[in-house]
Amino acid sequence: MTAPDELADLPYADQLRPFSGPLTVEGDYDTVHMDRLSFEGGERAAGSRFLESAVTDCVFAGTNLRRARLNDLWASGTRFTGCTLAESSWLDTTLTGCSLAGVEAFDAVLRRVVFRHCKLDSVNLRAAALHEVVFEDCVLRDVDFGQAKLDGVTFPGSRLERARFGRATLKKADLRGALAIDLADGHESLRGALITSVQLLELAPALAQTLGIIVKDRQETHQ
Repeated sequence: MTAPDELADLPYADQLRPFSGPLTVEGDYDTVHMDRLSFEGGERAAGSRFLESAVTDCVFAGTNLRRARLNDLWASGTRFTGCTLAESSWLDTTLTGCSLAGVEAFDAVLRRVVFRHCKLDSVNLRAAALHEVVFEDCVLRDVDFGQAKLDGVTFPGSRLERARFGRATLKKADLRGALAIDLADGHESLRGALITSVQLLELAPALAQTLGIIVKDRQETHQ
């Protein structure tokens, strides 16, 4: 999956119009460019629709984006802190060099989404549906994929630290490019994932513990 690296690479770059705010509930943001803006203090934008728009070097702190629709959105250098994106819908969207901390995105639907050089810390993706999502060169720390469905999701160059996969469903999820796979739970949910033989060896102790396998190198003798 390819995604633009620069604002100028966007097919709609020449159509973008400057946007100065504020955000509104169920607002429509079509071909707008949000640049170096700060949306803080619990600003409400639930149900908003973003179409062929760009966000650069902005701050979203405590912003309510519940049930928002992000179609062909491109974001760079932007921070999302304590926001809610629960039940949101993402399509053909790219986040590059962004950070997401304490973000609620449970029950969200992400399709053909790219996270590149991003840091995700304590992001709640429980029961979310991820289709053809790429985490490229990212750090995913304490990310919760519990009960989520991951279909065709890849992690090239990324590190998973204390990730949660309890009761998740994986289909063609490719972990072979991940630099580290550290799971807090849900080892049994890796069924359907692609991993390397080296990764299997690294995961073996946790898998054995999850399955209740007792590993002993020598047979005890009784006299």
